[in-house]
Amino acid sequence: MAETKIDPRIIRTRRLIMDAFIQLSMSKDFKDITIKDITTEATVNRATFYYHFTDKYDLLEKVLKEDLMTNVIREIAEYDQLNEVTIVSVFLSVTKFQMSLATQCRRSFESFTTTIETIIKKELESIFYQLLLKQHAIEGNESLRIAAVMLSWGIYGTSVDWQHNSTMPPEDYIKLAIPYVTHGMDFLVSEEL
Repeated sequence: MAETKIDPRIIRTRRLIMDAFIQLSMSKDFKDITIKDITTEATVNRATFYYHFTDKYDLLEKVLKEDLMTNVIREIAEYDQLNEVTIVSVFLSVTKFQMSLATQCRRSFESFTTTIETIIKKELESIFYQLLLKQHAIEGNESLRIAAVMLSWGIYGTSVDWQHNSTMPPEDYIKLAIPYVTHGMDFLVSEEL
């Protein structure tokens, strides 16, 4: 079966629109960015914008998912096992991503938080689920899915806590929690003894 090749002009135009949106997000609040602003910055017409995206919320989601989260996923993809090193790497990638986004899109960052949270948790859940399947293929898929959800929400929540409540470097912050994450209740019992 022949693979259909996407016209490079379509890819370039989509990239132009996404880049224009990122540029505008650096100087304007998300709520103030209009489709006209985006099309003017990207030098495309409205019909072209709507060919690629349904609205600015769809554009935001795709920029976060396809463009910015790609770096996080690339950094994490090199791991084939879920362990302490992987969890630390995932946490550091997510915090780096969030800090980059907060710095690049300072004015719009607060508007993005709900969308950012949804995308990060969904992507991390998928990554954790795949890692857990590789390690525990004999166990029921539902328990692995639930574990992936817990890990993804936990990592995201921890990264938000670090961002809002900590002054220490993210490497030091996550290392405080790792023994409890990797050894759970067993670590608490051994600490007490």
